[in-house]
Amino acid sequence: MRFFSDNAAPVHPKVMAALAKANEQDSAYDGDAYSARLNGAFSDLFETDVEAMWVATGTAANSLALAALCQPHQGVICHEEAHIEQDEAGAPGFYTGGAKLMLVGDEGAKVAAETVKSHCVAIRDDVHQVQPAAVSITNATEYGLVYRPDEVAAIAQICAERGLGLHMDGARFANAVAMLGCHPADVTWKAGVDILSFGFVKNGGMNAEALVFFDRDLAHISRYRLKRAGHLQSKGRYLAAQILAMLDGDLWLENARAANEGAQIIARAAGERLLYPVEANEAFIRLSASEAETLRRAGFDFYDWGEGQARLVTSWTQSAADIQPLANAIAAL
Repeated sequence: MRFFSDNAAPVHPKVMAALAKANEQDSAYDGDAYSARLNGAFSDLFETDVEAMWVATGTAANSLALAALCQPHQGVICHEEAHIEQDEAGAPGFYTGGAKLMLVGDEGAKVAAETVKSHCVAIRDDVHQVQPAAVSITNATEYGLVYRPDEVAAIAQICAERGLGLHMDGARFANAVAMLGCHPADVTWKAGVDILSFGFVKNGGMNAEALVFFDRDLAHISRYRLKRAGHLQSKGRYLAAQILAMLDGDLWLENARAANEGAQIIARAAGERLLYPVEANEAFIRLSASEAETLRRAGFDFYDWGEGQARLVTSWTQSAADIQPLANAIAAL
């Protein structure tokens, strides 16, 4: 009955088992046997040599990534409804030492390459204006839309021409890859992404996210920033163990597929109420205040998304039988 957020979903049993297994004497911080396996595990997944590190929150992962790409006097181009702008309490500015988020607008919180280009062209190359150093995109976006590899590559091409870094906020990266059916490399480093914030908490993890550096030169200094930001946990093996459990046997992808399939049940019931195509595990629908109250009285939990709109989020743990009552209730409105 709960469709408020996939953050509220339970931890996957295999992750809990991995935590229990890790509950033994080992080295501290990131010197343990589990943390030592992260680079290899992510390099195998993406089929290229990467540097990876665990972080406890998505906010820290995004902000540390931007700090690696941007100096305090520079800026990061992102969508005006990006999570780093709307939901991280100024953390990117805090972690970067004052860098500016340079906001652009496009449909469905999805930034187009031409928008990035036109925004750059409008900035004078002088000391009186903030100069962009990076672009940040969210995949899947804050409205559940997914960037295709060619769309990412088009943005990366503009970044290459302008000397900008490219960060991907992948809080729901698993859902995006599940929808695309492509290799995770195709929509990241092969398309020109420098750093990926790889989300696990929404997808079956407890409190572990990952930073994946495809540009490995950016990783070294980021380890110092991780410590300075208070995110170098003394028992880091518990975070690493969660991530390794999710990567093992592609559990991250299996969970995301389940969540995406659940959202499609809602999409079919919502029909013309849909505000955007349902491509990941979120459905945004038109819903009057009285209709929202009807659903809530029936026991359904969800997030109001502005006046006359609602966001419904499915998770890996919800079966078709769990979701069908909501679909029926929406169809009956």
